[in-house]
Amino acid sequence: MKSTFRVALTGDFHDAAGQLCYRDIGLSLLEGADGIEVQRFAEHRPEIGPEQLHGIHGAIVLTPRVTARSLAGNADLLAIGRFGVGYDSVDVPACTAADVLLFITAGAVDRSVAEATVAWMLALTHRVRSKDRLVREGRWHERNAYMGCELRGRTLGVIGFGGIGRAVVRMLAPFGMNPPLVFDPFAPAELVASMGARLATLDELLAQADFVSIHCPLTEQTRNLVSSRELAMMKRDAYLINTARGGIVDEEALYAVLAEGRIAGAALDCFLGEPLTAPPRFAELENVLLAPHAIAWTHEMFRDIGTAACQGMLDLARGKKPAGVINPEVFERPGFRRKWQQWTARG
Repeated sequence: MKSTFRVALTGDFHDAAGQLCYRDIGLSLLEGADGIEVQRFAEHRPEIGPEQLHGIHGAIVLTPRVTARSLAGNADLLAIGRFGVGYDSVDVPACTAADVLLFITAGAVDRSVAEATVAWMLALTHRVRSKDRLVREGRWHERNAYMGCELRGRTLGVIGFGGIGRAVVRMLAPFGMNPPLVFDPFAPAELVASMGARLATLDELLAQADFVSIHCPLTEQTRNLVSSRELAMMKRDAYLINTARGGIVDEEALYAVLAEGRIAGAALDCFLGEPLTAPPRFAELENVLLAPHAIAWTHEMFRDIGTAACQGMLDLARGKKPAGVINPEVFERPGFRRKWQQWTARG
């Protein structure tokens, strides 16, 4: 008798009535596959409880944290598939110690986040928020005080040159900007040069860029990477855009430079302490655009992320290594190999 590979979705994929919140997250890949059973958590919790993973082989996780406690006692669990590319909400060492593979959906978010970044650059420079308000408030004749500027002839600084950072650079190619500056200690110089960009130190990038766009993961090395010292280096007419993670930019320091007009503005999609249940201080400021860590959310992006996550689970069930693995050393652990053996034999 064949075993069934059970995949569970965290509770935040569904509404209170149990209906899927999103148009397409690639579930047809699993629902039509032989030997695969798709389940859902009965409730959403900020942190996955160990009983929610009982009897599950793979969990596709949207927003809940995965901790050592989450994994405790779940001997069948093979993999956590993060629905996205960030994994700071997952305790990676705990996963490895529990013989659990962690994979992300690398590449699936690149285009949507890049589009959102460009949209925000245009919205900031053309002062979209302020001009919208002029019409809504009957202040038409004040429009002369709200001149914008073009992207042409300006310089983009990219912090983090992974798939998203590269997609932003490609997307901005027709706008007539200066060669982009890139800060990323892990980016090969030849790759950066091949895209018409130039490697720079963080200080050089901050001092020269008209737009500082953050696309690196949140790690202990990047926490508060941009703080008071770094913000003081930026031009007064420069903009900061963060579509990566809260915690990379020191929020108190950023609020101060924005409130005092020491930089032109910012667009923020991520914050410390998410989800926010009250308006942040940034909401007081006219020169800031805000989004609830969803500026890049599109039907297409969720389809692509979901397809990648489901394909990863399908690969595991067929004895294949999925793409986007974060802790590949787990493949060499005897405990993981024993758990996976029945599926590799089938593959």
